[in-house]
Amino acid sequence: MVRKKTKNKEYTDRKPKEKGKRLRKEQIIEAMLKVFQSNPKTVYNYKQLCNEIGIENQVQKLQVVDYLYDLAAEDIITQIDPGRYRYNNLGVVAEGLFARRSNGKNSFLPDDGGTPVFVAERNSRHAMDGDKVRVQLLAKRKGAEPEAQVIEVLESKERSFVGKLQVGKEYAFLTTEDKTLANDIYIPKNKLKGGKNGDKAIVHIIEWPDNAKNPIGEVKDILGVSGENDTEMHAILAEFGLPYSYPETIEKEADRIPDRIPEDEIAKREDFRGVTTFTIDPKDAKDFDDALSVRKLENGNWEVGVHIADVTYYVKPDSIIDKEAFSRATSVYLVDRTIPMLPERLCNLICSLRPNEEKLCFSTIFEMNEEAEVINSRIHRTIIKSDRRFTYEEAQDIIETGKGDYKEEVLRLDALAKLLRARRFKEGAIDFDRYEVKFEIDEKGKPIQVYFKESKDSNKLVEEFMLLANKTVATSIGKVPKGKKAKTFVYRIHEAPDPVKMENFATFIHRFGYKLKVEGKQGEVSKGINKLLDSVKGKPEEDLIETLAVRAMQKARYSTENVGHYGLAFTYYSHFTSPIRRYPDMMVHRLLERYMEGERSVPQKKYEEMCEHCSSMEQVAANAERASIKYKQVEYMSDKLGKVYDGVISGVTEWGLYVELNENKCEGLVPIRDLDDDYYEFDEKNYCLIGRRHKKEYRLGNPITIQVAQANLERKQLDFTLAD
Repeated sequence: MVRKKTKNKEYTDRKPKEKGKRLRKEQIIEAMLKVFQSNPKTVYNYKQLCNEIGIENQVQKLQVVDYLYDLAAEDIITQIDPGRYRYNNLGVVAEGLFARRSNGKNSFLPDDGGTPVFVAERNSRHAMDGDKVRVQLLAKRKGAEPEAQVIEVLESKERSFVGKLQVGKEYAFLTTEDKTLANDIYIPKNKLKGGKNGDKAIVHIIEWPDNAKNPIGEVKDILGVSGENDTEMHAILAEFGLPYSYPETIEKEADRIPDRIPEDEIAKREDFRGVTTFTIDPKDAKDFDDALSVRKLENGNWEVGVHIADVTYYVKPDSIIDKEAFSRATSVYLVDRTIPMLPERLCNLICSLRPNEEKLCFSTIFEMNEEAEVINSRIHRTIIKSDRRFTYEEAQDIIETGKGDYKEEVLRLDALAKLLRARRFKEGAIDFDRYEVKFEIDEKGKPIQVYFKESKDSNKLVEEFMLLANKTVATSIGKVPKGKKAKTFVYRIHEAPDPVKMENFATFIHRFGYKLKVEGKQGEVSKGINKLLDSVKGKPEEDLIETLAVRAMQKARYSTENVGHYGLAFTYYSHFTSPIRRYPDMMVHRLLERYMEGERSVPQKKYEEMCEHCSSMEQVAANAERASIKYKQVEYMSDKLGKVYDGVISGVTEWGLYVELNENKCEGLVPIRDLDDDYYEFDEKNYCLIGRRHKKEYRLGNPITIQVAQANLERKQLDFTLAD
């Protein structure tokens, strides 16, 4: 039934008092609602209602008449004819998606993009998260949120859940921390697939009978013993619907691809095998998909080649390898492993630009002067032979000391990259230069140390030339003469920030004494953001303000509709430089080849749908990566219970304070129930909790000292208490 709030009182299905006893107003309204809701098609007058409720007192009978007027005025009931009423649940029928939440706050998301509508569990028909449903919108009542009731599940989204098996003699359950399901899943003994008590498993829901509290499921896969590193990493991937193994049929298909390059293919390509070329990558990388070449030209300028692995030479459209790559859309990088987009033979062997091996590439080649101005550029299929594989640390050592292999080439590229970078910021690019949290782990996958990876000159060297290549490729297709329409292409776009978010951000940082201009030309706003980021460097509020600045921005995504890239201040931008690990780059390579051969434009609608899929999978992969970091942070802190740390309040919610520790950037929650010196209220506008009596404030960005209270690996959650 529908819950009703009137004058801050909540009414449910409680029974009224015995007959003849005088009832309070709240009890009468509660009982009236129950009668109407239990018999929504029945018409009642006040006498019939009084009889149903058990009211015999004449005064209270007259009160029922008044309350009928009130309920009709609030549109909860409808007057059919004078003095006769019926429950007004004959609301609008609509279709959309069902969003299930374990806290009971389910909602209906209309197809027309309207406001989400609350759906009580009793009105859900056991619809699962993501199901397409038809609902009846219940009558909106004064002072209450609108509600909906699921009347039909139109399309049931196949959902699997990851959790821990509890196996008894007669039954088994899967307990899960999934945020979309509050109920354990009942598993018949013949559907366990060999699962044992304490195993982590993936379970698919078979059915959820109307009168059953728990859904019924079957085990799809056993991930292993709960708590073991491989089990938990696979569980994170499964939780986000990501694959944790590569299909054997596709691995076998990749094994059939020859690694020898035919002579007739070499003859078609520009030959860079005699030009100094090298890769610069992380020390643990195996998939080298970009290389740089550099040589001095006779006119005194520099030729810089950005050479990208020619993946699409080997992976043909609509092949089973291509279909699997598109489904994945991206490689996924967890704390201790990479789940590749392509089979290992391709990503780590055939396509990888390994030193002293001839490799096919798609390249952008630039002629640049000493000021790093591009005199001209070209895009070509090439063949290269890398002379050296550098790690970022090795290249950084050359930049800092001026000594090492190919020092002249490395130093020249570094000098050009620094000029490119300075010009980019001058033109309005935003300098989000953030650190990454990394773990040193032992042979069993247990984290033994946390460290922070910061971007140094060697990283920035590679970054600048990749940005230049991506920009050049996008410009070559997107920039056309006036009056001509550009061919369909895959752009990496970043829209301008939401003005409301920027205004809120500016208001927040004002408390720290900073100002930010949020209106005007892009260059002016961007310069203001850069100036702000420079001014907070090294200060206690640096991490907080950088984080909030990023949140104020839109998310970059893939699209065939080019709107430019706000953060980079580029009019045209695409992703071309990482086809081993990103499917959009493969799309760009194929479109480039097609258009270079003079063929007509591809259908925009089809490619926009592909872009949307890739953007969606990129977000899923990022969420899985964050979950693996969170798991390792909780695991790292699990033997530090009782220890005291200094931190900063990184989040404020109605349920408590999130605190990020200064020493290792691990984040945990101080539950609001543990703030027992006062009754604290959440001030959403000012990002703080305020004590009702003593007015003590816990504000976002404030320093705080905590004690580690609990480390829950199942929930990937740290609980803190305030230190004495």
